Amino acid sequence: MGGRPGIARVIDRLGNQGTKIYLAFALEQIRKLKEREVPQDKEVSELIELYDELIESAEKKAAWDPAPTCTHVHFVVGDSFAGSIKVALSQLNWSGTHKVITLSENYAIGPVRSLDLYEGWKARWDWFQDHITETCEVCDHPEQEYNQLLDKVNKIPEQAKVIVWASRNACEHTGMLHAIRLLSGRSNSVALYDACAICEELDNRPDATYNYKHSGEIPSDKLQAALVLMKNNNCLKDANRTRLEREWQTISKQSGTLRIWRDEAVAEVPDDYYDMYLLDMLDKLRPVSDHGYLKAVRLIGEAMGCCEQFIGDAYFEYRVRQLIYNGILEIKGVPSSMRRYSVRRKKIT
Repeated sequence: MGGRPGIARVIDRLGNQGTKIYLAFALEQIRKLKEREVPQDKEVSELIELYDELIESAEKKAAWDPAPTCTHVHFVVGDSFAGSIKVALSQLNWSGTHKVITLSENYAIGPVRSLDLYEGWKARWDWFQDHITETCEVCDHPEQEYNQLLDKVNKIPEQAKVIVWASRNACEHTGMLHAIRLLSGRSNSVALYDACAICEELDNRPDATYNYKHSGEIPSDKLQAALVLMKNNNCLKDANRTRLEREWQTISKQSGTLRIWRDEAVAEVPDDYYDMYLLDMLDKLRPVSDHGYLKAVRLIGEAMGCCEQFIGDAYFEYRVRQLIYNGILEIKGVPSSMRRYSVRRKKIT
């Protein structure tokens, strides 16, 4: 499609749900100013210049077209990790030859059944719409997002080596398996790297120990060292790629919505797996004031911090609401976001 993206598409790429309405209004007003054929003062000119920069930024973000000189394509799971690794590549002056494909999904939660098909992708999107309050975990237009991902994979240059990053958690390991599936049939050499393991080995000392739950916790300066240590001969053999594809087939046949890392593998667990954990945490944190009500955001933050797994706040908040619906917890406030309501154990009368 030619021309610049419309205002709605720009907002989808630049803003989150809480700022879209404001940004849409502001950009629309600036667009109208730009179209007026009248002299403009300095302030208006600066606004229009900013508008042009935002539109150009959205165009660049939407485009993914590696140059023929591209030597490496990195698959990373999570926007936080993607941002850090892009900064690290830039600091190493590798941005021209190394490109990044981001799998933004939190693969630890939500259905992944038949996710390599659009029907499975849409089913996942529907689940998030029905269960997750802040649906920033998924896109607003699943078909467009699905086709964009396939288009990026199809544009990987034949000569480029593919690096798939995955660490010891259900989110990244499942995302790695999905990446391997997306690469099925391509002749590119593929290598797997664990950023958490590499950085822990580099940084751990007798007097200081680092344990990363997921790659998104690693700062860009540490990722530079991990990138430098990549070995050119560390490529998956055909038998290993086939094994990983079979592992993906097993996971993509499961119908559950929660996965954890157990015994060096991804394990599907029941939806309510963390309910008792949340209730125990609530009992531990229950304040003496405010009639025993605890802010949901405090409960969820403590649950995330103490949990050995990388699950994310969205799933914990979903389970808190389920405990409310099931009559186990009672609520004070408005459950539009975790910051706007408090919970306590429901009193039995």
